[in-house]
Amino acid sequence: MLIGVPKEIKVHEYRVGLTPGSVRELTRRGHRVMIETNAGREIGFDNKDYTEAGAKIVGSAAQIFAKAKMIVKVKEPQASECKMLNEGQVLFTYLHLAPDPKQTNGLLKSGAIAIAYETVTDGHGRLPLLAPMSEVAGRMAAHVGAHCLEKASGGRGVLLGGVPGVAPAKVVVIGGGVVGTNAAVMAVGLGAEVVVFDNSAKRLAELDFHFAGRLKTIFSTASSLEEYVTQADLVIGAVLIPGAAAPKLVTRKMIKDMPRGSVIVDVAIDQGGCFATSKATTHANPTYVVDDVVHYCVANMPGAVARTSTLALNNATLPYTMVLAEKGYRKALRADLHLRGGLNIHEGKVTYEAVARALSHKYHPPEDVLAA
Repeated sequence: MLIGVPKEIKVHEYRVGLTPGSVRELTRRGHRVMIETNAGREIGFDNKDYTEAGAKIVGSAAQIFAKAKMIVKVKEPQASECKMLNEGQVLFTYLHLAPDPKQTNGLLKSGAIAIAYETVTDGHGRLPLLAPMSEVAGRMAAHVGAHCLEKASGGRGVLLGGVPGVAPAKVVVIGGGVVGTNAAVMAVGLGAEVVVFDNSAKRLAELDFHFAGRLKTIFSTASSLEEYVTQADLVIGAVLIPGAAAPKLVTRKMIKDMPRGSVIVDVAIDQGGCFATSKATTHANPTYVVDDVVHYCVANMPGAVARTSTLALNNATLPYTMVLAEKGYRKALRADLHLRGGLNIHEGKVTYEAVARALSHKYHPPEDVLAA
């Protein structure tokens, strides 16, 4: 199969769909790979590294989209990229379609087959291609939150871990999944007073055991959230409903009642955000203030540590990329129900139920479109 990797064009996005190591694994199995020139240069993967791995370097994204059978990316296709997609072409990348009708309509119009990293599952119900970036984003959330709490960044001037004789910051983490757990690991490690919310008693018990009493676990209700959020120095939104828009769990009133100069970090912003006041920002302009509360809502947080993120992502995605290349998308998806869960768009039809429901499109079961 001819696989194409364009350079990412989202603002301050330096990750790349395939590393030279991944290219080598694909080319040694007989596949051809086209890489847009300098696609990985910003994170230390030069054109020479790719050519030595067996890839062909081309001068523009247009050449990639015109010829490749499968496009492998990191971030969702931007408007200009949607226009370059071709009917029957496979796109394998993060999509996050539920809060993004414009992208969804662009993909539907293209006639392409769009397989989303974030809805591929495994035998345990986990999201193996989302997990690496969730780990990165969770760990980053505590760091960026600590930075935003600094007075020069508009925050309260609070040190996350405090010092002897001075209390540490109060950190609330909403969601006990991969993002929330990693955020808690970093916040606890920095010495903060951490509370994790989740609506699964089983998950809360697991976190309590894992952290051995070094944080509090609270069952998530509107009342309990209001009590803790309004007293917090830092609130990290780590909510995920696979493929669907994130619920707005923190209201505008809760934000208004938070201490002046407190901070929210909305990691759920890729799915629309879980704070009523959230709107997507970029690494170029990452924060804004509402009701004296600093909001950090960067939609591609792991892009800030792009080399680490690219390597971690390729560790997870490469086996699936190889299966799609070797079997073809139709045979690969028919054979693996977990990979089939990644199919969001198929030749003008929405094939992921949560996306169809969120955007009021007709839902077409993937089994039906693959059998046609």
